[in-house]
Amino acid sequence: MKIQLDMYQTLAAAVLVLMLGAYLKSKIHFLEQFCIPAPVVGGLLFAIFTCICYVTGVAEFSFDDTLREVCMVFFFTSVGFQANLKVLKSGGKSLVVFLGLVILLIVSQNLVAVGMSKLLGLSPLIGMCTGSIPMVGGHGTAGAFGPVLEDFNISGATTICTAAATFGLICGSLIGGPLGKRLIEKKKLLETAIPEDDSLLVEEEEKHERHTNMYAAAVFQLILAIGLGTIFSYFLTKTGMTFPIYIGAMIAAALFRNIGEYSGKFTIHMGEINDLGGISLSLFLGIAMITLKLWQLADLALPLFILLAVQALLIAVFTYFLEFNIMGRDYDAAVLVAGTCGFGMGATPNAMANMQAICEKYTTSVKAYLLIPLVGSLFADFINSLVITFFINFI
Repeated sequence: MKIQLDMYQTLAAAVLVLMLGAYLKSKIHFLEQFCIPAPVVGGLLFAIFTCICYVTGVAEFSFDDTLREVCMVFFFTSVGFQANLKVLKSGGKSLVVFLGLVILLIVSQNLVAVGMSKLLGLSPLIGMCTGSIPMVGGHGTAGAFGPVLEDFNISGATTICTAAATFGLICGSLIGGPLGKRLIEKKKLLETAIPEDDSLLVEEEEKHERHTNMYAAAVFQLILAIGLGTIFSYFLTKTGMTFPIYIGAMIAAALFRNIGEYSGKFTIHMGEINDLGGISLSLFLGIAMITLKLWQLADLALPLFILLAVQALLIAVFTYFLEFNIMGRDYDAAVLVAGTCGFGMGATPNAMANMQAICEKYTTSVKAYLLIPLVGSLFADFINSLVITFFINFI
């Protein structure tokens, strides 16, 4: 029996799994502790249900996922608005150095993914499904680039990317806290913890203040960036390379944000744009999760496990030995290690949860609480999309 859902029914199903995921998160401590997104919780259960129906021959579900692309573009446009060069400049040397380390991590994750896939006799593009797409990128980037890789005849790429992103969320949360704790206690770093100026944190928070009468203006700013972005995307495709559909909108949004910041002629409603982006991400993930075909993972179970285990080893070695030493070998650097494990394999909320666990046990780190959200939320996704696009076109 074939069950076909149209565009509106698919969206309604996505909202139902969102509500189910949110309910389960409120009841199951494990899900809340590891910051598993509600769409992933509910969507994965629904995907398991459809997989059982397919394998047993009871039913085969078909979805109209037209709105998935619309929600995806809105979300990544909101990410483009985060690219504030004024914040990067005012963040000082530490912010620039940390951003450089994150770029190195993104490149390393893809190099390791491509190299290991070749050793295992797999297509490098399958390797990319376990690189920075799901690791630094998380579920949002996984859902966006999965269909791009499927256009290169990588069957089940979206399912692989999503599975890898879920693994990353859990693993990044598991290893971040212990690594930070080990560094602090082994090297007696608590003595190096000093109070710092948090004025930049306060200033940035004030810029994100919400006003209910500004949500319409925020929607219009998103739509204008998307419209201009289609022109940018058109010219980018003329280069002969493959770009995700949202890349032009991200560039347009970044231009809008920085022109507004430096000219002072207009205000970008960042708080409202962040909220709208969050809603779009939830709907996008909901639709992406319910359309997963888990049976496509069967043949790749062992190679996928090996690729993901190597990624976990990479983040541990990178943060413990390289990032810790470059960022100052002090208490702040150790907290940054815990945070980087969180968003380097999962998402910024995981990073914040890791750092909160460390800081509640010892003392606060204003530097880490400044750098991780700024780089993890404002710049990492933007840069990651560019790096992934480069790798896909040149491997």
